[in-house]
Amino acid sequence: MAPSLETLTQHTTHNVHLKRIQNMEGIDVVSNGVDTVPIIDSLNVNMNELDRLSDVQEFYKGKNILITGATGFLGKILMEKLLRSCPGVDNLYLLVRQKRGKDIFTRIEEIFDDPVFDRLKKEVPKFRHKLVVIPGDCEAAGLGLTLMDRQMLIEKVNIIFHSAATVKFDEHLRAALNTNVRAPLHLLRLARDMKALDVLMHISTAYSNSHLSHVEERFYPCDADYEQLHQRIDKLTDKQIRDLLPTILDAWPNTYTFTKALAEKELRVNAGGMPIGIFRPAIVISTVKEPLKCWLDNMYGPTGIAVGSVSGIVRTLQCDENVTADLVPVDSAVNCLMVAAANVSSAYKQRSPPQEPPIYNFVSSVENRITYGDFMEKNVAMVDKYPSLNAVWYLTVTLTKSLLMYKIYIFFLHLLPGAFFDVLALCIGRKPKMLKVYKKVHKFSSLLTYFCMREISFCNRNTRELWQKTSDSDKQVARSSDKVSEMGRDG
Repeated sequence: MAPSLETLTQHTTHNVHLKRIQNMEGIDVVSNGVDTVPIIDSLNVNMNELDRLSDVQEFYKGKNILITGATGFLGKILMEKLLRSCPGVDNLYLLVRQKRGKDIFTRIEEIFDDPVFDRLKKEVPKFRHKLVVIPGDCEAAGLGLTLMDRQMLIEKVNIIFHSAATVKFDEHLRAALNTNVRAPLHLLRLARDMKALDVLMHISTAYSNSHLSHVEERFYPCDADYEQLHQRIDKLTDKQIRDLLPTILDAWPNTYTFTKALAEKELRVNAGGMPIGIFRPAIVISTVKEPLKCWLDNMYGPTGIAVGSVSGIVRTLQCDENVTADLVPVDSAVNCLMVAAANVSSAYKQRSPPQEPPIYNFVSSVENRITYGDFMEKNVAMVDKYPSLNAVWYLTVTLTKSLLMYKIYIFFLHLLPGAFFDVLALCIGRKPKMLKVYKKVHKFSSLLTYFCMREISFCNRNTRELWQKTSDSDKQVARSSDKVSEMGRDG
């Protein structure tokens, strides 16, 4: 049986020691070696400024927010935006896991060295006073939380943003299920016990149902059952799971989209009237405006293709140039996510709350469609204007729908030049590496082929209506591009 809050409080009072994280002024933790609870040192905010808060800023005023995946791409921008644009926010609770031998505090220190936080440091110098770092792991049972930390979150948290996920298309099914399905279910159980929960926002993906040609803002059937599947794979070896994977995935192309779809289904089934929202962004790319332009911290998806092509390494792809490249800037996605959270919370407080969690498809293709052919042309134009000093070949990328032609192009445009450079490297006493690079490139490209060859249209009515009823002051706070955020017409 879990200890009572009184017992936990007494345990904390008598047995813990104050520990300040080096080089991180304002982030205090009380620690008994494992558990952490915050010593809150609220940031002073001018009351005249609070009088001018927008509707969404008012929603976040005084709120304690739990963020999973805060060290990830979207999570960093979400954290930065909340701290900088919502002056009344109380505290952010960040669930962080140890990684590659680094403890959670070292990881947080390194995050704030990123230039993306420079504007925050300048405009809100005491933002660290609002951060509470909690050890946890979304791949572990119960999110890896201690009883003390769990009780603290139950007592304090008002808003949850669940951003943590494994985004590897070829992730092992066991790991993908644990992180992408079990974690949100355990978070839902935690949220159900929270005493003042306003909303839980689950970040999914617009491609959770990528096997369909048209995706609306609603739930779709998924025959798999998490508990049954979990029990089944627990009895199987990794090899047996790999052999059965095509049967398990059914119509889904990979473990990422499959587990995202299954998570949506399980949240719907287990919601029980709780204030939950599902946010489905398309392919999330670099910032368009804030906190700085063109910021990115990964090489996933089209970004990896762009970098590879600009460097002259990627010279051919199996891709239909007429297929839509549904790209959305990460800062625009975060702006919409924050407004959606406020809207979901408000909807569930009405006399007739939603019958099931509302879904928001955040896509660009409805109003501002570009194709993969357009995308590559823009890359070529950019290189002509700003050529790369590190390019090994002039940028020229051949797109083809034919698998046969793709294999021929690979031989002449990748493997043959790669072998030539490797032989040359050996002749001058250097280590050959180009063929190894191309092996990785071809594996990465093969994972993207499914999405580069299929046309998928989206409906984004809920997202457009959300933007249309957003106040002018909140639109100013969001500073989103109308092309991306307003979304124009129905899909």
